[in-house]
Amino acid sequence: MSGVQSSHLYSYQRAARIAEAREQAGGGFSDEYGNVDVLADGAQDGARSSGSVGPARPGPLEIALAAVARGDHAAFGAVYDQAAPAVLGTVLRVLRDPAQSEEVMQEVLLEVWRSATRFDPSAGTAAAWIMTLAHRRAVDRVRSEQRAAQRELRAATAAVAYDEVSDAVEANLERERVRRCLAGLTELQRESVTLAYYGGYSYREVAELLGVAVGTVKTRMRDGLIRLRDCLGVD
Repeated sequence: MSGVQSSHLYSYQRAARIAEAREQAGGGFSDEYGNVDVLADGAQDGARSSGSVGPARPGPLEIALAAVARGDHAAFGAVYDQAAPAVLGTVLRVLRDPAQSEEVMQEVLLEVWRSATRFDPSAGTAAAWIMTLAHRRAVDRVRSEQRAAQRELRAATAAVAYDEVSDAVEANLERERVRRCLAGLTELQRESVTLAYYGGYSYREVAELLGVAVGTVKTRMRDGLIRLRDCLGVD
């Protein structure tokens, strides 16, 4: 495939080729996708007009595609020139994004090169086969973009949930540390600190509740807070 990429496919990816395809993207093939037929073979038209009932003669696109299936690089160039505008038009109608449409067009034509051997003339025209590949590839791109957007949304949601859980766990751990450190105080220290800092009582109110002197409460609270600070590792 490297030889094909260097001699034909990549050369057709040049800006001039893409610009030409973009200008002609309003054209297309006359098939079930409703595009305009720009590849009709005169012999085929003649056969239809004459009312002949035999199998239609292969058109230029079918002939070129058969050559591509045999590895003919020059034939692929012809297929590219004939098919690119209609492929781009079909893809653009699905994606509505010129840059992505040009990228998908290249993917479709690369797929034509790789899978030309799978084309069955008895199942339909080469134009219809190529347009089927184009439509399918465009739809796949839309679905891929949708899945990517959903993954990003899930990731963002998970990040928020993780932060909330992390904060809750950290708060629980902090409360547990405080409880353990309070348990290491004397009973009077623990009661004094709990009433003053968690109950909102003043020194005098704590002293009255515990039945001790205000000075004793202040001393016990000071000693208790020092021990709490050391236990919690607070500077």
